[in-house]
Amino acid sequence: MKTLKEKIKQNKFVTTIEIEPPKSGSSQSEVDRIQKLAHLIDGVNIPDNPMANMRMSPIALGNIIQSKLDLEAIFHFACRDRNIISIQSELLGANALGVKNILTLTGDKPEVGDHKNATGVFDTDSIGLTQVVSKLNSGFDFSGNKLEEKTDFFIGGVVNPCSDDLEKEIDKFHQKIESGVNFFQTQPIFDIKKLEKFTKKVEHIDIPILYGLMPLKSVKFARYLNNNVPGIDVPNKLIDRLDKDCKTEKIKILKEIHSHIKSVSKGVHIFPMKDYDLTIELLQG
Repeated sequence: MKTLKEKIKQNKFVTTIEIEPPKSGSSQSEVDRIQKLAHLIDGVNIPDNPMANMRMSPIALGNIIQSKLDLEAIFHFACRDRNIISIQSELLGANALGVKNILTLTGDKPEVGDHKNATGVFDTDSIGLTQVVSKLNSGFDFSGNKLEEKTDFFIGGVVNPCSDDLEKEIDKFHQKIESGVNFFQTQPIFDIKKLEKFTKKVEHIDIPILYGLMPLKSVKFARYLNNNVPGIDVPNKLIDRLDKDCKTEKIKILKEIHSHIKSVSKGVHIFPMKDYDLTIELLQG
């Protein structure tokens, strides 16, 4: 079976979904949910203690998913919880387990999560982390010592096409490429005009970007995103459509954005919001 890396490099349109790792000593509930749509997707993103809330290790869950479902995992890896020694130690372990798709992140500060007195480490940031992974891929640790065997990570980074400061975001985008990022995934896209503006600015760069897609569950949820999540902009015209007929319009809007993403990119990254039936309806349609 082709790896996610091979599919992307061969210009196959790929579909990944993002799940919420369980706050549990068992992974079975998540495995059961993913199994329902495993035949429709190419990879599963597993956040790393998202929003600084304690969850199961993404590397461990990634290994379980790959073993049980024969479906590739993309494990998120944040700088918040580990010093530079632990970062490298965990990465060597992930490589040995065959969990080799990584999304490099700085991470949210502990005080926003469920362990507010935890210590944030932040020995480096997402760009520095990418450089660490790149060095491991070249056969050396952070201090320049040679590894017995190099790693083989496919390195992902994040970019926000709808950032309020697009020039600053594109500058970081270039820095991440220079540090070794092989592919990008984005936050959910709702404003097609902003997406088009971004794609025009980066169309000369030959690097795959998987654009984010999220269902708008309700008018209330759409307004919450606008008011509380930086870098996400749900246009009023979409909110008006939801207000008139939410049940019908939420799948129509999802399909419209999905179709546009397919026309301009090499992949889509879906945030199912636990509505796996709606995700299946979208991908089968």
